[in-house]
Amino acid sequence: MPDHLRLGVNIDHVATIRNARGGIDPDPARAAALAEAAGADGITVHLREDRRHIRDDDLDRIRAASTLPINLELAVTEEMVGIAERFGPHAACFVPEKREERTTEGGLDIAGLHAQVTPAVQRMRAAGARVSLFIEPDPVQIAMAARMQVPVIELHTGRYADLHNAGDTAGRDAELARLTTAAKDARQRGLEPHAGHGLTFANVGPVAAIRDLAELNIGHFLIGEAVFSGLETAIRKMRTLMDQARA
Repeated sequence: MPDHLRLGVNIDHVATIRNARGGIDPDPARAAALAEAAGADGITVHLREDRRHIRDDDLDRIRAASTLPINLELAVTEEMVGIAERFGPHAACFVPEKREERTTEGGLDIAGLHAQVTPAVQRMRAAGARVSLFIEPDPVQIAMAARMQVPVIELHTGRYADLHNAGDTAGRDAELARLTTAAKDARQRGLEPHAGHGLTFANVGPVAAIRDLAELNIGHFLIGEAVFSGLETAIRKMRTLMDQARA
């Protein structure tokens, strides 16, 4: 089990702000460089089919701006897999995607969609990417991920975050236990478990303390917090909270 819990910073919503007005500012490539300076371990971006935040031409500029590994989130579609094959990210994380959603609403149902997901996984493995699947902390989904022989899964922490925000202590603790069990299950099956979605300064500690987790991916909160304190300051504080929880 890793002592150092990696932090992947999702910079999508820097591009969301840019796209709200058009033009070139704020630049997600600059955010990638700042994230590296602040102690992030990786950069995560989600190239959506509707291009609502990161755009195709951002990818190479982000790569040029930082030496950190890039984790490209993508839907299981021919277009996205083709783009990912050409770009060649360090990691490729398959996520569910619906055009009408504001953000990812849950994990990818790889048990129900295995016939569709498996060829995409094989293509990205052949392209040299470290393939990950964004799934619910559910034993059926984890077992299917192991069957697909992916090296990594990312556990959806959105329900935990929602219960925390609602003040539902019992529900939050039950979901935290579910995440803890799922991370242990993944480790026992030879998978490296990551986690993310909805994590903030207020709720990251208990998740970061799950010893089996190797990485957290955090984005929206950090970009929002940057409005008040600056991006480097926000990332450094998150890094400190994660380290304190792991210690």
